[in-house]
Amino acid sequence: MDKQTDEKKGKHKTKPALKPDDKTLHTTDPQENMEGPVSSVMQNIKDKTEENDESKEEADRKKDKNM
Repeated sequence: MDKQTDEKKGKHKTKPALKPDDKTLHTTDPQENMEGPVSSVMQNIKDKTEENDESKEEADRKKDKNM
């Protein structure tokens, strides 16, 4: 009877479905260490956009120069 009372009060303990991955647990961007086809594509896109990133001032200068 005590078990039923505890379950009704919500005091039963539940375990997480998955344990956190030790590689990604204490990192700022856990996606950097993920593996797989989708993650690889996303990381490549991120890397290319960071390479091509320019400030607004630089973009404005290039725009003015080409006009």
